[in-house]
Amino acid sequence: MVWPGRRRPAGLAGLVALAVLLGLWCASPGGLREGLRERTLDRLLSLLPRGDAVGPGVAIVDVDRETLARLGPWPWPRARLARVVRAAAAARPAALALDILLAGPDRFSAAAILREDGVADPVPALPDGDARLAEALGVAPSVLGFALEDTASGQDLPAPPILLRAPISLPGLWRAPGLVGPAPTVAAGAQGFGAQVAAADADGPIRRVPLLVLTGTTLRPGLAVEVARVAAGVGALLIDERARLRIGDMTVPLGPDAAMRLMQRPPAAWANRTVSAARLLEDPTAARGLAGRIVLIGSSAPEVGGLRVTPASAATPSVQIQAEAIETLLRGSVAFRPAWLGPAEVVAAAALGLLGLLLAARLRPLAAAGLFVLLCLAWTGAALAAVPALGLLVDPAGPPLVALIGFAVAALARFACDEWRARLLRERFEQHLAPDVVRRIAADPAALRLRGESREITALFTDIEGFTGMTERADPADLVALLDAYFDAAARVVTDHGGMVEKIVGDAVHAIFNAPFALDFHPARAVACAVALLEATETVRASPLGQRLRLGRTRIGIETGPAIVGDVGGSRKLDYTAHGNAMNTAARLEAANKELGSSICIGPGTAARLDPASLREIGTLTLRGQSRPVRVFTPA
Repeated sequence: MVWPGRRRPAGLAGLVALAVLLGLWCASPGGLREGLRERTLDRLLSLLPRGDAVGPGVAIVDVDRETLARLGPWPWPRARLARVVRAAAAARPAALALDILLAGPDRFSAAAILREDGVADPVPALPDGDARLAEALGVAPSVLGFALEDTASGQDLPAPPILLRAPISLPGLWRAPGLVGPAPTVAAGAQGFGAQVAAADADGPIRRVPLLVLTGTTLRPGLAVEVARVAAGVGALLIDERARLRIGDMTVPLGPDAAMRLMQRPPAAWANRTVSAARLLEDPTAARGLAGRIVLIGSSAPEVGGLRVTPASAATPSVQIQAEAIETLLRGSVAFRPAWLGPAEVVAAAALGLLGLLLAARLRPLAAAGLFVLLCLAWTGAALAAVPALGLLVDPAGPPLVALIGFAVAALARFACDEWRARLLRERFEQHLAPDVVRRIAADPAALRLRGESREITALFTDIEGFTGMTERADPADLVALLDAYFDAAARVVTDHGGMVEKIVGDAVHAIFNAPFALDFHPARAVACAVALLEATETVRASPLGQRLRLGRTRIGIETGPAIVGDVGGSRKLDYTAHGNAMNTAARLEAANKELGSSICIGPGTAARLDPASLREIGTLTLRGQSRPVRVFTPA
């Protein structure tokens, strides 16, 4: 049986869910949407192979806990830091950078103590740490860091020229009124200064470092960009008409926020590029690995305060973050998110969702779900491939998830509608078949053969005596109410005895036993059903409405024999029915009750299958359409 428009409620529910999800997804670009995207990218980017770096590699000199144990606790006098810088610079690196903010003068120098204590004469035992550090920085191309400050402090640092070929828009550029940097004495020894900042995302981890920042009205490079510039020996930076930053031969897309997404290595890989500062000072061979490389000096010791939360580790040294940023620049595999990508992902989510709703409406649930999951996985795979192929950070999870939830809502709505209709169908069929038969059909529809078959059945036909006269004198509403009660009682009795109500014609009930499922002892069941029908219909006759309309008694005819049963009809209407001599004979026997004065008339086919002691012969008749007389019976 086909229900027109049965998928409409499910499709409408899916469309509403998809529209709501898209609205919520678009309304929270910096919250749930971004967190989901970034967490998925964290896992997927770790699966991508890293290409080889172009130019010098990156090495780290780590002021680790072992170094602090040997050389003294942090903070250090800058003269001591100068020893580490000088040892690293002596290896002739391509560039040297400190991932340590050197704000203000050395607090351990003689000048600083003079200012604090008001002593008239300098303390000659203490060296000038700032001067020694500046001298050590001058041995190799060096870069120092600065931090952004919310107030214009008045401090200034040299910035490399940044040339623009065309006006560009960087709405998400990191901005601050001022900066905090090294003291002038230390700054004199460096060749460049970069922003030593990395802000955490909304969900906690640091995933990006700025390529450019704006302090006041001055555009400045981030630390990684400045180190790459100094190492390449480039005097100026260039931003082309396609909003790409050029650092010598390196080209980096800026994106709306001029920040770079990192592909961070796991902690196990850090050791390959890291050497302890204590070992560098004590072992002359340790400096050999620094020659020609970009060297970063930083600390992994917790007491130095340089540990950050990243997707790679909850305690990532900031120097490892900067090293990863420089390696990403050197590889040239910088992926970013252009401004048009967000709206494109919304369109993709809507398209995926609509496609999912179409599949849910057209295909079976399992096939639709399987094909839709494959489409979602294809999107995720394409997003992953877009990183190395196109340099785009496409959201691999958001569009499929939005579409998947819409598909799930549509599938659940369709399931609920189908269950609701199935319940209605079961209730409807239970008016024709016994409830256990309906349950057998629902559990195993293949067991139900409806194409047509020949089988033995017992047919039972009923009729109401004087029904035509009653319809002429009865009020239509009363007549319909009485018939509803009559047919409800008759159908319940038939189904309770295992029979099927084949049809109701006027005031007559046509029932068959042993179809569509086999029924043991169906002739005896049919006779027992006839006796119960008389009792049930007499109860309806005795009701106030039955007495007022003078409902006649019920006459019943029963016969057993072969018949053709199955669905009969065209594409618009099907009817499960039976055709054969048993059906015709049962109809004639029902009418014969008028002549015999009986209520139940049983044909010879049924009588031959019953215990003779349970029957009483009431006559011999020649039925219409038959040439020989037959003996007929009624229950004893």
